[in-house]
Amino acid sequence: MKVPHIVARANKYVTNPIQGLWAGRIAPWAIVHHVGRRSNRAYTTPVIAFVKDGRLSIALNYGENSDWVKNVLAAGEFTLEQSGKKIEIAGVRVIPSDSPDIVKPARIPAMLADSVLYGRVVGN
Repeated sequence: MKVPHIVARANKYVTNPIQGLWAGRIAPWAIVHHVGRRSNRAYTTPVIAFVKDGRLSIALNYGENSDWVKNVLAAGEFTLEQSGKKIEIAGVRVIPSDSPDIVKPARIPAMLADSVLYGRVVGN
């Protein structure tokens, strides 16, 4: 179930800046550090991320057309900040929400989304 565009816009300008103050310190919240694919500017986006056994899953509640998702797919990698630690993620791709590759803790949130961002942990 994709969240309506108007909610995504409100979150981008109101909720995300507030969540960004603490999201990188309290799991499962996290901050995705990514670079704009056209602007080459550094961006941060708060998300709910699940990392287990060297794999990452983020349910894409706003769909795979969100700017941050396009940015990390174009780069193929990004840095995730979670529980005060920075984790390098590579091999980024979008998978269906019913894929067996989704890490176990993310399976319930994934049921509410059409797709999931998947990646491999390559460094801490």
